[in-house]
Amino acid sequence: MAELIHRHWQPADQSGLVAADRRGGRYSAYVPDMLCGRPLALDGALGASAAAAERAIRGLSVLPGSRGLAAISRLLTRSEAISSSMIEGIAPSPQQVALAELGLTEKVRGLSDKAKLVANNIAVLRTASGELVSSPTITITDIEALHDGLLPDDRHRGIRTVQNWIGGSNWNPLSAQFVPPPPEMVPTLVDDLVRYMNGASHGPLIQAGLAHAQFETIHPFTDGNGRVGRALIHTVLARGGLSPDAVLPVSLVLATLSDRYVEGLNSYRYIGPADRAEAGNGQTAWLTFFVEAASITIDQAAQLAADVSALETAWHHKVHQNRAERGLRTTLRANSAAQRMLSLLPEAPVLTARSAERLIDASFNTARNALEELADAGVLTRKVIERGTTGYLAHDILDLVGITERRLASTQFDTRTSPPSRPAPARPPTRE
Repeated sequence: MAELIHRHWQPADQSGLVAADRRGGRYSAYVPDMLCGRPLALDGALGASAAAAERAIRGLSVLPGSRGLAAISRLLTRSEAISSSMIEGIAPSPQQVALAELGLTEKVRGLSDKAKLVANNIAVLRTASGELVSSPTITITDIEALHDGLLPDDRHRGIRTVQNWIGGSNWNPLSAQFVPPPPEMVPTLVDDLVRYMNGASHGPLIQAGLAHAQFETIHPFTDGNGRVGRALIHTVLARGGLSPDAVLPVSLVLATLSDRYVEGLNSYRYIGPADRAEAGNGQTAWLTFFVEAASITIDQAAQLAADVSALETAWHHKVHQNRAERGLRTTLRANSAAQRMLSLLPEAPVLTARSAERLIDASFNTARNALEELADAGVLTRKVIERGTTGYLAHDILDLVGITERRLASTQFDTRTSPPSRPAPARPPTRE
């Protein structure tokens, strides 16, 4: 039975703090029901909406540009690290992040420490999420490893052994907006969550929504719970076969609709037995919002697929014109280095001859010649990134990432009708 447990806060010696922060007193910690075996009856409208959303997600794979969409969406789903930095006013641009990602394997001059940190987090998240998706089962250790990669500070390692809280004072939970379960109850609750994620009691979208809400309610770490909880959405969707390429930036939509997001989580946190009407209504309210957020994400993903497809058409036109002016065959051979490079630009918008050599499995000279041809055609822009090393940037893709993130930060998901309501990349400059 979900309940509030009343505890007494005894402050530690905090000399130098104001009296309000040093005081002790009673607080209430919320303990949710276990997920495994919890009754859930979806009303007809919610069930139909969830089914329609799942069909639409599967339909994304056949849209033009969906191959590129998967690559760009990895940038969008990984932008949690970028968004977190933006709140502090220190977020690098999509170009800086892409250069920093390249800097993980090659020397790139002028990278900021913040850009390097974001790139490291992105790389770790990609690896950890892939491992979680392909693993036969998810374990508590797997989730801890994901957390360690996203937040490598030793102070926050492992399942928490202290009480945490959301809102109010930094020094006590007495005025907190929400107090998660006491630390001694967390391991059992996380174990139940993991068993639920490994099962198939519900469809992938409903399972992802319940797993996310439960994770955020347990709040098993002292920091970084939001980032881990949103990463697990993609893990559940991918493991359920719904979104194997993790193309849905659901976390960005949840962040944009933050007021409704918090309201939905509060509705999910019912008091009393799980079979009471209040419990069912609370779960339905949360899942209705979550499915709506997923549906918005699907629409935005479809728009992004169309944008990618339009870019690829424009690139081929530029190459066609350039080759015609040089008296060459205007159409690239299907398996040529330049053609293969074009198909990889959404995934790798910043390249060098060395990185291209690895990506297309060609010789260094072949890769460099392909990059030079695309640069001559105006598809790529040359940039010296290190002494003796030229980088090739697909500004169209970098700009599209920024434009899409700005659009996802608007409460109307259209910056023509409403500006971004949360930190977002600056509007890309007009390019010739």
